[in-house]
Amino acid sequence: MSVQAGKWSDLRLRIISAAVMVVVAGFDIWLGGRWFLVMLALISAAMVWEAARLGNAPSGLLRDWVLPFAGGLSVVVAQWVGVPLGFGVIAIVAAGVFLLAAQLRQRLAFYAFFAMVAALCLFFIREVYGLAVLLWLIGIVIASDVMGYFAGRVFGGPKFWPSVSPKKTWSGTIAGWAGAAIVGWLLSDILIAASKGGLPLSIPVFSVLLAFAAQMGDIVESALKRQAGIKDSSSLIPGHGGVLDRFDGMIGAALLFLPVVFVAEVFA
Repeated sequence: MSVQAGKWSDLRLRIISAAVMVVVAGFDIWLGGRWFLVMLALISAAMVWEAARLGNAPSGLLRDWVLPFAGGLSVVVAQWVGVPLGFGVIAIVAAGVFLLAAQLRQRLAFYAFFAMVAALCLFFIREVYGLAVLLWLIGIVIASDVMGYFAGRVFGGPKFWPSVSPKKTWSGTIAGWAGAAIVGWLLSDILIAASKGGLPLSIPVFSVLLAFAAQMGDIVESALKRQAGIKDSSSLIPGHGGVLDRFDGMIGAALLFLPVVFVAEVFA
């Protein structure tokens, strides 16, 4: 196999897996409410399990069953009880990651905590700001990832942060920003009309900020995997690795969304 062919060797499997995820996730996102919350709970369960796996926690009942179940349940309970009590519930599960992990304990506990908080943020965005805004957020993360994937392989060039994520290039990073800006520009009128809570910021500018946050989410997960000596967080998603490998950008974007809206409203 040539080097050029090797660059695209995983593309077919990635596309098939992505199509399945789009169908399944799209159905739950469209329904919203409890259906979307259940999906986020399942994603959270997988993320918590993968965080413990990155920490080299020993396999067994606690890591593979109790901890994931607690992670999924904590998201449901946290949504029900609200803040700040909900954060306390999630923190208990993050403490479980800390106790089970054999390495990177503090970092992975914090990461698991914020991953579950990001899941709650996505549910909040769907309920408060509406379907269109959530789809825009997801579209930004996908556009940034896809544009970065293709631009990085076609153009290559200097690495963005080689010590942390050796595959990421400046060409891919900038292409991701451009893709996000285009998505925001195309959807600006729709988002302004459909948003229940209002978006007090230029949509294209907001899109680029969220794309950058998504890229930083990817960088953080890459750093943790590099420190753990693991290529993928798991093999749950063929062609993509684990749930964290696919959800890392969404974590960054979801966590930035609400603070940006809040700051923009304060200074509006």
